[in-house]
Amino acid sequence: MKIVITGGAGFLGKRLAKALLARESLTGPDGVTKKIKELVLFDIAPGIDLEDDRLRYISGDISDSETVKKLIDENTASIFHLAAVVSAQAEEDFDLGFRINLNGTYHVLEAARALPHAPKLLFTSSIATYGGDLPDVVADETAQMPQTSYGTAKVMGELLVQDYSRKGYIDGRSLRLPTISVRTGLPNKAASTWASSMIREPLCGRDAICPVSETTPMACMSPTKIIGALIHAHDLPADAFGATRSLLLPGISITAGEMAAAVERHKGNRKIGKILWQPDPAIQKIVDGWPRATHSARAEYLGFEKDNNLDDMIHGFIEEDLEDQLTLY
Repeated sequence: MKIVITGGAGFLGKRLAKALLARESLTGPDGVTKKIKELVLFDIAPGIDLEDDRLRYISGDISDSETVKKLIDENTASIFHLAAVVSAQAEEDFDLGFRINLNGTYHVLEAARALPHAPKLLFTSSIATYGGDLPDVVADETAQMPQTSYGTAKVMGELLVQDYSRKGYIDGRSLRLPTISVRTGLPNKAASTWASSMIREPLCGRDAICPVSETTPMACMSPTKIIGALIHAHDLPADAFGATRSLLLPGISITAGEMAAAVERHKGNRKIGKILWQPDPAIQKIVDGWPRATHSARAEYLGFEKDNNLDDMIHGFIEEDLEDQLTLY
C-alpha cells in the first residue's frame, strides 16, 4: 500500500509519518486493512531526518501540475493532503496563497482522478472557514463565512473534495482543524502561531511575543489528538460521513491569558522566558474573526477524541516534545 503525504516535511506531516510507520497498516480504498509498503513525503522544504525502508522523500512544488501527476501514480492508495501556505502569509500574498492553497489542491485532486481506481484522500481544512457574526460555540450547523483568503481557499477545497467524491473520482473526507497547540518548531507567519509560541518559548527559557489581548480566546486541539483524528477519519467507511464529507473537529476554548497562567503552573524548576504583550491590530483582526470554541456532535458520534484541558496539552508537550524543541535553539 502506497501512501502520499503532501506537506510531509511540515510539523503535522512528520508527526503523521511517524504515527503511520509505527501503526504499520491502514484501511485501503477497498475497505481491507493493508500493510504500508511505501510512504512518500512530498514538500518544497528540505528533507527530513526520519529513517525507514518504507519512507521516501520527494521535493517539489505542489502548484506544478506535472510534478503532482508524477507523485500520485497508479500505486497510490491514499493521500493525506496537508500542504498549504499559512493564514497570515496567505493574507499578505494573495497570489501565493491561492497558487498553493487552491491550485495545489486542484492539482492533487486531478492527479487522483486520473488513477484507475478511486484513492482515499484526506484534506486538512480549518476553522478559518468560519467568520463574521459567529455564535460563542461553532457547531456542525454553523454556516461557513471566511474572512480571510486562507479560509476562502479551504472552503473551496472542501467543496472540491465533496464533488470529486460525489463523482466517484476519490473517496474523500475533509477535517476542519482547530488551532494546533502546542506545536514544535519556530514561530511562523500563521496568525495563530502565538497559541504555541507563548507556551513553547517560555518553557524553553526564551521570550515570546503575544500579538493579541489576554482575553482573546482560541479553539485549540493538541497535536496528538489531531494526528489521531487524521488516521481515524481515513479509516472510517465513506458512508459514515453521511451527506457531507466535511467534518468539524472539537477544540477547547483557551484565552491567551489562560495560556500565560498555565506556563507559570508548569514551569517547575525551569527558568522560563517572558511573554511580551505586543498588540498587532492585523493579527488581532484575523483571530477575532475565528471561532472561539467548537463543538461537533457528528465528531463525537463518529468516535473522534477531544482534549480534556490545557494542562494536559502542556504536559504532553513537556513529556513528548520539549527535549527536541530545545535542540532547535
